[in-house]
Amino acid sequence: MISFGPIPSRRLGKSLGINNIVSPKTCSYNCLYCQVGKTKRHTTERDAFYLPEVICREVERHLGRLKPDDYPDYLTFVSNGEPTLDLNLGESITRLKTLGIPVAVITNASLLNREEVRNSLALADWVSVKVDAANEATWKKLNRPVAGLSFDDYWSGVYLFADGFFGTLCSESMLVRNYNDDAGHLKQLAGMVKELSPQTAYLSIPIRPPAEKHVERPDAEQLNTAWQLFNSVGLNTELLTGFEGVDAGYTGNAFEDILNITAVHPLREDALLKLLKNDRADESVLKSLLHQQLVDKVQYRGKIFYLRHYNATS
Repeated sequence: MISFGPIPSRRLGKSLGINNIVSPKTCSYNCLYCQVGKTKRHTTERDAFYLPEVICREVERHLGRLKPDDYPDYLTFVSNGEPTLDLNLGESITRLKTLGIPVAVITNASLLNREEVRNSLALADWVSVKVDAANEATWKKLNRPVAGLSFDDYWSGVYLFADGFFGTLCSESMLVRNYNDDAGHLKQLAGMVKELSPQTAYLSIPIRPPAEKHVERPDAEQLNTAWQLFNSVGLNTELLTGFEGVDAGYTGNAFEDILNITAVHPLREDALLKLLKNDRADESVLKSLLHQQLVDKVQYRGKIFYLRHYNATS
């Protein structure tokens, strides 16, 4: 269950997801809003998960099963945790680039103070760094980093990477009501992001079930304030506030497609039903997954989502 999709991406068009972190969720953060739930292994220790040749072989096999009009625009490391915790990330990126499709990585940027991590990540074509907080108190409340991480080291690492990266760099700030959406904090954050010179500074809000149920979106006024403040310092600012659509990539194996996607990307019910149709399967597949407790059915903001059961081992 290494690759999934392609799925519609608000940033990358059609994105074939790559999950290079072995379950359970392994991350240096335990963000309140995380769509794949709470961190099970909270660590900064890098580890070898999948062999790079295995990742490349699985992605190549996946691509071979796609229809020509469903070919992805990017191969994207978007993991069940933090992708830079993978010791083999750099080699995996290098191997995947031989397939002729740009490689993207979405990272929380917490390990970029380490030279070996910056060097591995610099091999990608497109990188998004998480920048939710402008001060240590907000960072600890919202992102809940593992003990031993330093806010100053985190930001210095982001600056070092931005200064030496020759690909496309973007930033993403997840805005959560009453945590990081007040004007004073947003103004400070915009100034810090400006120093990274990202091609695009994305402002996002929770649109899928978060790890903590109390997490709420900012109201429209605060979201507008955030956009105005980021835009005012010369940042090319885009809002990521809408549903991407119901077109998820399919391979003909509905059981595998649903498990692969929901491990890192909760599926809204209409998207899942269309996936079943595309895979020429019926709702008995979904019923079987629910019965086996491989996926969970949850409700968020009046919509039904399906996500991988956190304790599932299959």
